Amino acid sequence: MPRCKPKLAESSVAVDVVKEQKGKNKNTKPAIHEMSNENDNKLVKEELDSPPGGSGGLNLSQFKFEKRPHIKIAFENDPPVKEPKLPGLWEPPHWRDFLLNLRNMRSNNDAPVDSMGCHMSMDLDAAPEVIRYQSLVSLMLSSQTKDQVTFAAMKRLRVRGLTVENVLKMSDEELGQLIYPVGFWKTKIKYIKKTTEILKEQYNGDIPDSVEKLCKLPGVGPKMAHICMKVAWNRVTGIGVDTHVHRISNRIGWVKKPTSTPEDTRKALETWLPFDLWSEVNHLMVGFGQTICLPIGPMCYECLNNDICPSRDLARKTPKKTPKKSPVKEEKNQVLGLLDVKKELDLDKSPRKKVTRKQKQQVVKQDNNRAFQNDEATSKKANFVEDIQGKQKIKDEEMDNFEDKKIHLPVKAEKKKASPKRKITKKEQNIQDGDLGKVYDTVEAKKDSPKKRRVTPKKQAQADESQNTFSTKSNQNKRNAKPEVKRKSPKNKTK
Repeated sequence: MPRCKPKLAESSVAVDVVKEQKGKNKNTKPAIHEMSNENDNKLVKEELDSPPGGSGGLNLSQFKFEKRPHIKIAFENDPPVKEPKLPGLWEPPHWRDFLLNLRNMRSNNDAPVDSMGCHMSMDLDAAPEVIRYQSLVSLMLSSQTKDQVTFAAMKRLRVRGLTVENVLKMSDEELGQLIYPVGFWKTKIKYIKKTTEILKEQYNGDIPDSVEKLCKLPGVGPKMAHICMKVAWNRVTGIGVDTHVHRISNRIGWVKKPTSTPEDTRKALETWLPFDLWSEVNHLMVGFGQTICLPIGPMCYECLNNDICPSRDLARKTPKKTPKKSPVKEEKNQVLGLLDVKKELDLDKSPRKKVTRKQKQQVVKQDNNRAFQNDEATSKKANFVEDIQGKQKIKDEEMDNFEDKKIHLPVKAEKKKASPKRKITKKEQNIQDGDLGKVYDTVEAKKDSPKKRRVTPKKQAQADESQNTFSTKSNQNKRNAKPEVKRKSPKNKTK
């Protein structure tokens, strides 16, 4: 056989190997050793022209692996990855952190809503239509009232039988006794009666299944309608915003602009809050508002969102617990306190103002005048008391002598009627009691008080005459006065 035939076989083998290599490169990602179509054609020609022998006619030097230089990887503190925001969508800052902390604070379920809310005041053993009706009634009673009061009223209604037929049979007085003391209980009696009549006539004793129809009922608003759709029909149609949700959402900045009504807050929250959280927000915020974020004096020192909340300045001050002091510590504190006082006195070397001679002389004069006045007053008082005591002794001696003479009088003189006793003045009473200081004070007070002038009968007659003459002159002037002429208005002239 000629030598050229094996050469052709070798060349065919080389071509097949190159094709297989190209197929592998197509399936894999582009690498450094990937070749273009022109290079492939050159390689095939070189392999065909290459002499026999070697490794199957292939030039393997082109397929050698070239080592790249080693690259050092330096790890850095990457910034937090921000969530992608849609264009034009507003979100409050740190709202996810606030929600997580809110869930942690409400994990104990210690609020009145958890045990006495509208979802807990229904008779679950009753028919589904009755359960839905009871949920609507509990929501109507809950407006402007606490959960404890509504739960007690619902309990009394369930014992009586809270159905459409029983409520229509009840009188207004009976229904009021069961509802009282719910807020605005008189108006709520009318609303409950009207709604039950509409439910019986239009919905066959059941409640409507849409928010629009529920809002048409008397005494039902959008907040009640959205919560009723969640509790009764298990459908999420919107966020139920009451006073707690309205207050807290404005405090924590979950609203782009401050809102004035709960309906405005509902619309603002639904613009950015995800739909999955609509059913959870009401329950979380109501319990949070009942326990920590109170309307007056919120307890921010117990809140986990104290660092994030923009309204943390409204917080009441933390109650300071006074620790119990042991007697040994008290003694040590007293000793240390005395030492601190001594140090302060030693360190207190602030320059004092210089006092002049005139100022010193004025102070001395004032002190002397005060002392002289006090001495003079005491001496006057002592003299007055001595005089009164001397007079009293004289009176006592005279009375003793009179009693001695009275013994020798006849019996008829003793049987005569005694004259009525004279009233004792305060001065005499104080003298009898021995409070001579009070007597002196009253006498001095009378001296200081201005004396009233006595009006003589002549002066009184002159004053009366002058007053009578003045009154007669005024009456004469009134009689001699000309009567006023009423002028016609310009409107009468035109007519």
